[in-house]
Amino acid sequence: MNPERLAAHLEVNRYGDFTLTDAVRPGAGLPVRPRQGYRVEVFRDRRAKLRLPMLSAAVSAEQVFDVFLALIEPVGEVVHVVLESSHGVYADRHRDLRRSHIDLPVLASHFCEFEELLTHDGCTGVAVLADGRPVEVQFDEHKLFHVYAPDLKPFRRALRRLGVLRRKVLPLISEAEHLHHSTDDHAAAFRQLCMRIGVGDFDRVFSDESW
Repeated sequence: MNPERLAAHLEVNRYGDFTLTDAVRPGAGLPVRPRQGYRVEVFRDRRAKLRLPMLSAAVSAEQVFDVFLALIEPVGEVVHVVLESSHGVYADRHRDLRRSHIDLPVLASHFCEFEELLTHDGCTGVAVLADGRPVEVQFDEHKLFHVYAPDLKPFRRALRRLGVLRRKVLPLISEAEHLHHSTDDHAAAFRQLCMRIGVGDFDRVFSDESW
């Protein structure tokens, strides 16, 4: 694809009734057409002998942050948080920085302050984990949601309440060629969010590809 056609493709952020955030765009060949919904499957980690129900969701930009706040509510009053960054990192690598034991309302207030970063930066992701239970909500760099929990019902109810419906087939933008977008301002905002939350040691989340 020539530069002019690629630039025009990257300007497109709406596909039917689905609007993308600024974080990511499908590949030039449009192998996956973005659409709203969620799907349910099973996450398996043979090394850890872990098997958990999992749901993945794609939500239009107008609702994506509201859905994020709704999905973290059932995780618990005190949670752990992992901030994921691929700013300045190559070869599909990223850094995970963890803060343990933070009150969910306090964490949610920080998230609201950095809504622009979390919604529109293609190099920032976040995971919220329950304390003492295998429950995790990820809002990843593609602005997709991944929820891991023995009981998905509270999360499915939250999605239905906001009009996000289950689909038997839901290809995700991350599963085909795609492009991420970030800026120096977003990288600086990520560092500010890290300081605000007080993240420290590195940790892994359920979907870490090295597991």
